[in-house]
Amino acid sequence: MSDVFDRLVGQDRAIAAMRQYVANPVHAYLFTGPVGSSLHDALNAFAAGLQCAENGCGTCETCRLVLSGNDPDVTFIERSGVSWRIDELRTAERVARRRPIGAARQIVVLENVELTTTGASPSAPALLKSLEEPPSRTIFLLSAEDVPGGLDTIVSRCVEVRLKGLSATDLEEILVGEGVPLADARVVASAANGNLRRARVLARDAALGERIAQWRDIPEQLKGTPASSVAVASAISSSLDQAVAPLVQMQEEELARLVLDAREFGQRSVANRRDIEAQFKREQRRFRIDELRFGLSALTSVYRERMTANLGDDKGGEARSGYRVGASLRALDAVAETSRRLSLNVDETLLLNDLMLSLMEF
Repeated sequence: MSDVFDRLVGQDRAIAAMRQYVANPVHAYLFTGPVGSSLHDALNAFAAGLQCAENGCGTCETCRLVLSGNDPDVTFIERSGVSWRIDELRTAERVARRRPIGAARQIVVLENVELTTTGASPSAPALLKSLEEPPSRTIFLLSAEDVPGGLDTIVSRCVEVRLKGLSATDLEEILVGEGVPLADARVVASAANGNLRRARVLARDAALGERIAQWRDIPEQLKGTPASSVAVASAISSSLDQAVAPLVQMQEEELARLVLDAREFGQRSVANRRDIEAQFKREQRRFRIDELRFGLSALTSVYRERMTANLGDDKGGEARSGYRVGASLRALDAVAETSRRLSLNVDETLLLNDLMLSLMEF
């Protein structure tokens, strides 16, 4: 018989643990896993399992309320910036102290809690205080894509649920099962880097192959004047705009479904619509960065192929071959530096222009 956990593809071990935990819950759980391992979906499914009288049947009104984001006793706390702020965690504390409205439990969800250890004023101590003195009817659900040392004490207060990254083979199988043609699923799976959400977006993107070719053709396009580097950077930026479009369409469809669910339950609108839209904006930004990283990876492959070819080429003489290998190495360094700078929140246009100007020399 299916339940709320069946929607978590490729996570059999974590699902088995969650089915046990919902029957005898404790005060806090930490879900960990790499980007794209469906952490958000796992939190949502687990919350439904905790609230459901049948531990997550997937068909009752309680499950439907939780999964549609309309259960008043399941609250996803949102952060406004890159890092969690202390006042945002105090909001979580106030929610945790509320008396449940419709269920026996109040569930408070905080995602990316590794971001409580960053910023000018790390907020991890505020979160730890909430976990050390939890109300008896409240359960905290946390998630983290990374577990830095500063999170150790918080980890020790939680039961950890580990999700695994999905392989290209896993993604290919999932996509084919969802109706994506095998050849397309294979290309998408290799481009998704284990991220199921990204894979589903790319599966809608008819221009994926063109973008891969565009990145691989960059060295050939940079043989003119410096003005050509600006043109190439501009073309790449435009292609990133196009890449995000299928994600925006998916988000609009998801919001439309939430609006219908809210009306079905007698609500005039989605209660947390502003938070959802803010989350969508962050997802678009992350997707754009992931697309840039993917493009840089494709470009890296081109220069590695050139270097390998030049190592075995004696037609132009040893000196000429050595020069070409050195140029490829310097190009690889430039691409790697650009990838590193992505994490520094550098302006995208400046980043691309700098890279193309650097590659003009090689």
